[in-house]
Amino acid sequence: MYDLTVIGSGPGGYIAAIRASQLGMKVALIEKYSTLGGTCLNVGCIPSKALLDSSELYHQAIHRFADHGLEVETPKIDFGKMIARKGEVVKQTTDGIGFLMKKNNIDVYQGFGSFVDKSTIKIDGEESKVINSKKTIIATGSKPVMLPFIEFDKKRVITSTEALELKEIPKHLIVIGGGVIGLELGSVYARLGADVTVVEYADALIPTMDVAMGKEMQRVLKKEGFKFNLKTKVESVKVEGEEVVVKATDKKGKEVEIKGDYCLVSIGRKPYTDKLKFEEIGGKLDDKGRIEVNENLETSVEGVYAIGDVIKGAMLAHKAEEEGVFVAEHINGQKPHINYKLIPGVVYTWPEVASVGYTEQELKESKRAFKAGSFPFRASGRARASMDIDGLVKVLADKETDEILGMHIIGPRAADMISEGVVAMEYRASAEDISRMSHAHPTYSEAIKEACLAATGDRALNM
Repeated sequence: MYDLTVIGSGPGGYIAAIRASQLGMKVALIEKYSTLGGTCLNVGCIPSKALLDSSELYHQAIHRFADHGLEVETPKIDFGKMIARKGEVVKQTTDGIGFLMKKNNIDVYQGFGSFVDKSTIKIDGEESKVINSKKTIIATGSKPVMLPFIEFDKKRVITSTEALELKEIPKHLIVIGGGVIGLELGSVYARLGADVTVVEYADALIPTMDVAMGKEMQRVLKKEGFKFNLKTKVESVKVEGEEVVVKATDKKGKEVEIKGDYCLVSIGRKPYTDKLKFEEIGGKLDDKGRIEVNENLETSVEGVYAIGDVIKGAMLAHKAEEEGVFVAEHINGQKPHINYKLIPGVVYTWPEVASVGYTEQELKESKRAFKAGSFPFRASGRARASMDIDGLVKVLADKETDEILGMHIIGPRAADMISEGVVAMEYRASAEDISRMSHAHPTYSEAIKEACLAATGDRALNM
């Protein structure tokens, strides 16, 4: 009998298991794959960042080294070695999770977990086992959305999983979906020399973020050779020999045909609850296949909780982590909290994009009076020194109270800088509060201070 069993070892699952163990619970963790870490560590966040960093180094060598006074022979790509390095990064990370499980005395079972009843779980692996548990957390994550009219052969028409394991650099990569995954993986191959065409149904890139971020991202990526077909509806994707043919309809109703050697379909992900047998014990799913939970993340089945991509909200690793800790602490009598509006979103292109809080569109729709201040990295001494002058910081503040309502950054190291916005908003700081705090010079984060100055009376000092 376990105090808690966690089904799924992704960021939400393994973090929940660790926190529960820290609180004195006897914990079991079930994972169907041979390695721990889930999508994020194996075929998502970690491997994609490894390739993004490798491709950015190559891009810098080709396009920036000479401007820095560095004369080198034209670098050659050993793509196999690049993929192998990515694999080693993944292995080190997943091995680290295994170490953490042992350190925290968590029993790990490899196999497919499914419910017999709310306190009994069957594990189908090399051999079947049954364990009992007082509480259970479902943390089974998500999988890529597939469309019926697209011929997925996983060789030419691929998902993000296959895009991380290609044997060659595409000549022309067609990316269906202008969101986070599509732009990140498109950036990897564009930097390595591929032509990249993005087909997006919406009228802007990264449509879930502030519109200023999408516009600036499109401008920057166009300079890198990206082509964009926005407000374009894909009608069919077919493989013809070693060529992929995408047929679509543009915003004027005209048929568009795009041909490439690979097509990455990245139109989103959906909850993975297959074969869990959760509904058979009384569990409820919503119309999008997500598990329904209450304010404590408990499902309709008493003692069974769900976190991460299988419930509503952004499909982000750090959101799942927060929820994992939340549940572990809640069932141990603590009073944790999560402010979902303050979970940042990041796109790891270069420049990076990071966002937290309300967007300008959301504030306008809610008719909330606000002020906006922005500061371009072109005016930052640190950015000029590193030749990273694309992008800006945008701060939104309440018109009356000056409380920061949103922070949106596209620029160098935006992923790290956004934490300043999270901390400020968690403590309900005003834009003037940030503008009065000393920021080291020269740093990229000075742009946050300047944007806050701009939001409090248009008084930025360096523009």
